[in-house]
Amino acid sequence: MASATSLSCLGIDEVKNYFIKQLHHSPDLYFYELPVKESTLLFIYMKNLVDDSTLNQFILTPIMENFHLIDIEMKDLRHKMLMTDTFLTENGEIATKNILDGYVYIILDKGKSGILANVARKVERGLEKAETESLVFGPKISFTESLSTNISILRQNILLEDLCTKKLTVGKRNETEIRLVYIKGIADNESVEYIEDKITKLEVNEILDTSVLAQLIEDNSYSVFPQYLQTELPDRVTYSLERGMIAVFVDRSPMVLLGPATLFNFFESTEDVYMRWNMGSFIRSLRYLTMFLSILLTPAYVAIITYHYEMIPSTLIVSLGESRSKVPFSPIFEAFLLEIMIELLREAGARLPTKVGQTMGIVGGIVLGQAAVEAGFTSNILIIVVALSALGSFTAPSYLMGTAIRITRFPILILGGLWGGVGIAIGLCFLLIHLLRLSSAGKPYLRPVYPLDLKRVKNTVLRIPVEMMKTNPDKRGFFTFNGKYSKDIDE
Repeated sequence: MASATSLSCLGIDEVKNYFIKQLHHSPDLYFYELPVKESTLLFIYMKNLVDDSTLNQFILTPIMENFHLIDIEMKDLRHKMLMTDTFLTENGEIATKNILDGYVYIILDKGKSGILANVARKVERGLEKAETESLVFGPKISFTESLSTNISILRQNILLEDLCTKKLTVGKRNETEIRLVYIKGIADNESVEYIEDKITKLEVNEILDTSVLAQLIEDNSYSVFPQYLQTELPDRVTYSLERGMIAVFVDRSPMVLLGPATLFNFFESTEDVYMRWNMGSFIRSLRYLTMFLSILLTPAYVAIITYHYEMIPSTLIVSLGESRSKVPFSPIFEAFLLEIMIELLREAGARLPTKVGQTMGIVGGIVLGQAAVEAGFTSNILIIVVALSALGSFTAPSYLMGTAIRITRFPILILGGLWGGVGIAIGLCFLLIHLLRLSSAGKPYLRPVYPLDLKRVKNTVLRIPVEMMKTNPDKRGFFTFNGKYSKDIDE
């Protein structure tokens, strides 16, 4: 490894040439010289990264007012500044890295070391309503792209000294700050160490977003099912941390990773907690039912039409035969045609501007569906089946899980078209085996159903009443329903 470049005892011109070379003659690099006694102070910073008012008020003004007291030692100059985020360094690489992060580097002509002061102007949006996870009840605020703002929001929600944060950095070329957040005494220490080890062992140039990090640390990157929950809602992160999960914040990303996650976490919503327990239980059960129907409805239609006519009620077989009498394609090709059309409409609606996308989805679905039936490309009954399957996949609160369900439908559809009910059974068996072998942060993906934990199952499939959730069934502590922290054991 090459030795670090020292800026100690260099002249002003030598220091300038060093930073000009390091930053490749960037037009944003700015030098400001201030004569002081028999020497010169040099201020080095990037014009578009610093806050001019902070630089003038807290650094330049105090120095100008007290320059006659400044000694040759830079530590004396540092005491005159009205800044807390400052430190001394003579390392050129460290100075360059911090200048690119919004610091100003102040060095004396032929001085021993320079001062780095944080005057960064952070470009960030204000707190806004959540876009990807809309709620009827509960807080509407969402996280932003600022890591410090996100941690501040979380600490306002969890006023505990046991809330732990670990700072990690990932990226060889472009370092990204990552925060591992959990509640000590509630989170599983093995899971914390597992996720931390996964992140620290990453050897990548940069992390663009939270979703990229999730793909890099997943136990099975080839699975279509997401193994870490992603959310932009602070209340959901709070709810999950209180139940032993671990949150991963990534700088410049508004999404937060939550793990270890289970399959059932992707069908839960904080809105279930805000509703009455019987309403929340009904809606959560409805999500599980629609997920199952979304996977099976279209393959079952194809299998019944192709191989199992005896399963069709006699009152329905006449209308079904009439609707298919003009269709020249096989049921599996007909189903594939409509499924692909639905996916195209969904993708086009997501990529277009909001108002245009909504119009495209409604008009496109109605016009294309009606035209396809009249032209004899498909039957009207299949349009109803495919539409119900699509609606079922949209009920999942997690966008990634909804996409995984839609993708899973296609191989089962092929198996149903080839071997009928036997093919569907084979597909479901392979799907179940895959889910049983899948894990998140080293924990089984189907917890608490596999391995079976009766104490936790009751609040997974259903939403139990609040008064029954006084303690955490896994004996790691819990927040009681009246807001007090409890570490009582539920024996």
